[in-house]
Amino acid sequence: IAKYQRRFPGFDEKVISMYARGMSNREIVGHLHDLYGVDVSPDLISAVTDAVLDEVAAWQTRPLEPVYPLVFFDALRVKIRDEGFVRNKAVHIALGVRADGTKEILGLWLEQSEGAKFWLKVMNEMKNRGVEDVLLAVLDGLKGFPEAIVAVFPQTTVQTCIVHLLRHSLDFTSYKDRKAVAAALKEIYRATDADAAEKALTAFEEGEWGRKYAAIGQSWRRAWGEVVPFFAFPEEVRKIIYTTNAIEALNSKLRRAVRARGHFPSDD
Repeated sequence: IAKYQRRFPGFDEKVISMYARGMSNREIVGHLHDLYGVDVSPDLISAVTDAVLDEVAAWQTRPLEPVYPLVFFDALRVKIRDEGFVRNKAVHIALGVRADGTKEILGLWLEQSEGAKFWLKVMNEMKNRGVEDVLLAVLDGLKGFPEAIVAVFPQTTVQTCIVHLLRHSLDFTSYKDRKAVAAALKEIYRATDADAAEKALTAFEEGEWGRKYAAIGQSWRRAWGEVVPFFAFPEEVRKIIYTTNAIEALNSKLRRAVRARGHFPSDD
């Protein structure tokens, strides 16, 4: 590195790589000093990372596949500075699974409050980017979502995420009862078909845990129309749908970066 030289070949890529791993601008400044003996300002780091925004905008509007057999929708809470205050906002993620099994993130959408109007905007954006149909949409009770997706993709089957429903159920229980309640609920979503599942739910409601924690049975009944669709599929497909390992693995990476950052300076 020549005297007074501040940037060198590959500099921008290294900065962006560190930024993507969750390091703040000041942490990158310190790391560059330790590694290369180069003193740069946080403003220079901001200029480098801001240059990525054009690529991000192109990625957000890129064409999508005509059909996705399976799309997972989930939300991640992040802290963002907005009008002088740090606010909690939801980043909604759509993870599409193609016919050959490969996965891609269809988009990230930031919204303070979700509802049918917001989800209608998301669905129309996906349609404008080339999506003609989504066969199965898996989600965690997102408000206003079922109405919005059926308005744009009328033949889509909406499936509630069994893992999220299970976690919500365990919120009603005391810690010492969790294992036993989880084992009892397994009889419902591991049933052979929808009729057997409904019988298992009735048996749970009438059993020891169903009487002790009546709210669990009620929450399953409320979501029942969106619980049963996956019973139409063979066991191998069901496992992909109700475990949501694909999006959980993605979320754990994103959470790691979010935790390291504390809060983001803006929506961008």
